[in-house]
Amino acid sequence: MKKISKNVGMYIVLIVLAVTLVNVFLAPEAKKTQGRELLSYSKFLSEVNAGSVAKVKIDHEELTGTLKDGGEFTTYILDASTLPAVIAEKGVEVEIVPPPKNSWITALLTSLLPTLLLIGVWIYFIYNMQGGGGKVMSFAKSKAKLFLDNRPKVTFADVAGCDEAKEELAEVVQFLKDPAKFTKVGAKVPRGVLLLGAPGTGKTLLSRAVAGEADVPFFSISGSDFVEMFVGVGAARVRDLFEQARKYQPCIIFIDEIDAVGRHRGAGLGGGHDEREQTLNQLLVEMDGFDAGAGIILIAATNRPDILDPALLRPGRFDRQVVVDRPDVNGRRDILKVHLREMKVEDDVDLDVLARRTPGFVGADLANLVNEAALLTARRDKEKLGMPEFEEAIDRVLAGPERKSRIISKKEREIIAYHESGHALVASKIKGADPVHKISIIPRGHMALGYTLQLPEEDRFLISRQELSDKITVLLGGRVAEMIRFGDVTTGASNDLERATQIARQMVTQYGMSDKLGLVTLGRKQHEVFLGHDIVDDRNYSEEVAHTIDLEIRAIVDGAMNKAKGILTENRERLEEITKLLLEKEMLEGDELDELLGYPKREHAEEKPQEEEKPGNKDENGEDKKDGEEKDEEPEDSVVGEETMSLSPNLEDGADNGKLNAPLDDGDEEKK
Repeated sequence: MKKISKNVGMYIVLIVLAVTLVNVFLAPEAKKTQGRELLSYSKFLSEVNAGSVAKVKIDHEELTGTLKDGGEFTTYILDASTLPAVIAEKGVEVEIVPPPKNSWITALLTSLLPTLLLIGVWIYFIYNMQGGGGKVMSFAKSKAKLFLDNRPKVTFADVAGCDEAKEELAEVVQFLKDPAKFTKVGAKVPRGVLLLGAPGTGKTLLSRAVAGEADVPFFSISGSDFVEMFVGVGAARVRDLFEQARKYQPCIIFIDEIDAVGRHRGAGLGGGHDEREQTLNQLLVEMDGFDAGAGIILIAATNRPDILDPALLRPGRFDRQVVVDRPDVNGRRDILKVHLREMKVEDDVDLDVLARRTPGFVGADLANLVNEAALLTARRDKEKLGMPEFEEAIDRVLAGPERKSRIISKKEREIIAYHESGHALVASKIKGADPVHKISIIPRGHMALGYTLQLPEEDRFLISRQELSDKITVLLGGRVAEMIRFGDVTTGASNDLERATQIARQMVTQYGMSDKLGLVTLGRKQHEVFLGHDIVDDRNYSEEVAHTIDLEIRAIVDGAMNKAKGILTENRERLEEITKLLLEKEMLEGDELDELLGYPKREHAEEKPQEEEKPGNKDENGEDKKDGEEKDEEPEDSVVGEETMSLSPNLEDGADNGKLNAPLDDGDEEKK
């Protein structure tokens, strides 16, 4: 409201100034011609010769006069030097006005007006760019939002799926509430806490929960808000932010996406004195400058810890790094509970089933899933969210909405059906493969003409050599089915081939799974200077080794193709049956596939606990371990890297296998 009143005041001043200028320069001119007849110069001379003019007044080029009958007129002349004598001979009274003497105020305004207008326009734009406040040069002021009485009402009860991270941050809350508890035993509370995790895992929500639990002032700012177009602004804003924080201590400063300002110094080609590095240097100085007992806690969040400057991560600055990981099955169930606690849900909705069917989903994905289900419920004029809406929402999130308007010919539809049936049949016949959850030939999303969705029965963090080979076999099942049925192949398997080759290459060069090359990793990672510390592969092996790598990759892929060909040839009748049923129904559930193949009813993980558990997945009480307990021992290049658990796959033509914890890509959902 205050800002609106200031803008109104500025507009009033501008209007008054405009009216004043009009009165000064234009009003006198209007008054001069008011009530007078405008005569042409020739008409004026005719009136003079006729003796009708009684009196004239010459003011430079303007001539005004009075006729003998009382009428007034105005005309304009070019040369006033000889005219007075001519009309005086006709008995006309002549008055000549001397040149005006302008006041110094008028002269000053006339000369300075353009400059003043330009300055005013410049001030106006700067005022709006900087948010006003009456401070024209307010570039150096921090853009951090301060929450006092309106601080976030979020608490740890609103955060689920990251119990370990909440435990770490609970100490920060206790320090802000009772610092003496730590200082009396000589403990130093971390000055900074860095939250690491994939996008959507809840890093910002956790920081707001800390502020809500501690009940202290909360400063929130994005890393990109420090840098402006003027040099030195970023460093000045960092100083101003910490000055404000000292006034409100104890308090919390939260910097979101700190990688925007904390990127590794010297990574680019701009030298060591660019604006971003000056801002980072000032941030490092300020983090060293405030006292550990001052009650100022700096919390930052990033999903790119690999590009942060080492000086920012050393003890004394960000002492503690908290990983906010993707939730496990129990975490996903708890997150769904949080999002559904204010909604009306049908009795058939089983959160355990939904948690099992959403591997790899982060908190933001689950929130989107619930919202999609709610939208579908409203679209169907229902009052409660049901299991069908959640199933459809999962398909929409994974593969996109149905493309009912896409017209596919009968021939192509048959090819797609055989392709998807090939994936499903191979996956069903391989012992230990993830169960097929759904097969569809309904076009979805941008490019998906069909898909086969496999879901793991449990969260997994390691994958064996045989399992990788089986994964390649399933990927090639679609192409082999096309070859067996039609004797020809299509472009639909392009994504299958790309991913199969990628898995085989990683088996050979990263995982040491090649008998010929042995237990070595091939290809060294180096830092790219142009894009700010990005990683690229550097070839550190000979041409002979490169040739061997190509042969090993081809051998792995060819072996998988032969295995898929053997399975489909041996079960040709089953392939035809699956394809026929798929063409008829367009979508098959996993239970329908099992019934067609003569398998016993599947004992889902959500219905019955697995009798055989992988070592390390259970604690001594037989309960599932939390997500973070397993990942602490996970090797750096393990198959559960961030890339493998991504949720929103970039759907392309030609794949099928919907398992989300695949080792190499953003979700194993196969698309034809």
